[in-house]
Amino acid sequence: MDRISAAKVFITIQERGSLIGAANALGMSRAMVTRYLALMEQWVGARLLHRTTRKLGLTAAGEATLERCRRMLEVAEAMPAPTDADSDTPHGMLRIACSQALGQAMLAGAMSEYLRRYPPVTIDLQIGNQIVNLVEERIDLAIRITNQIDPNLIARPLATCASVICASPDYLRANGTPRRAQELGLHNCLTYSYFGKSLWQFEHDGQPMSVPVSGNLSANESVVLLQAAVQGAGICMQPVYSAAPLLANGQVVALLPKYRPQDLGVYAVYASRQQMSATLRTLLDFLVDWFDSKARWPDGYLAGGQDR
Repeated sequence: MDRISAAKVFITIQERGSLIGAANALGMSRAMVTRYLALMEQWVGARLLHRTTRKLGLTAAGEATLERCRRMLEVAEAMPAPTDADSDTPHGMLRIACSQALGQAMLAGAMSEYLRRYPPVTIDLQIGNQIVNLVEERIDLAIRITNQIDPNLIARPLATCASVICASPDYLRANGTPRRAQELGLHNCLTYSYFGKSLWQFEHDGQPMSVPVSGNLSANESVVLLQAAVQGAGICMQPVYSAAPLLANGQVVALLPKYRPQDLGVYAVYASRQQMSATLRTLLDFLVDWFDSKARWPDGYLAGGQDR
């Protein structure tokens, strides 16, 4: 992070009287503003603000630093901007975080197409299910499937992710086929570790409902649970985009056609709108178009009477 940007953030905090006010004025997330302030205090070697529940006040070091930051910005603004013919051309590296299932099913193809359009760009995909700190991990963009977006981050909607309840024919022959969602409690359900409580959310006859489930296998990666279901380990809830090929070839069967699992949002999440690079801007626009294609992003799966 450069000191010019940190100086601008610090001045804006003082002018707006709060970190949230500065974030709104600068088009940044509060997390990014906090990070810039922490770095400025680290560079100065002293606390710059007195924080109370009502307001922020400058410390003695903060008052001296504020004046130096203003002079720094005056010098920076007086410098002529370089004329870079490539400034609006996508180039350089982007670090993108996503889950294994989404990366495997969607992002690999999307990134390949984007890189064909923009050869000067390089992509570093960070695969994992943990919610990473975008600033600390130097992540430019995270693709997340969730209904709970961090209010300190900026999220651009990409799609709606439908899910399906499924199991292998072998499991169903051995254990029977549930006809109502409530019957899932009698079955071995393969659960996703990061969901905390094993409550599967449905909509039935226009009403939401929660069904407690349990089983002898949980994992922090949905691809593992899907493969376990193929092997007859139990019943799982999967994103349609991930399960669709196995549903099509009969390795798993869609269950509970009258119970629709809760949809989740798919978002492109980033930390700041300020000085967004042409590379990130074009990638965001590209992903919106990519996920909008029904051929690449199925919003449901019609099989075995599954009514979606």
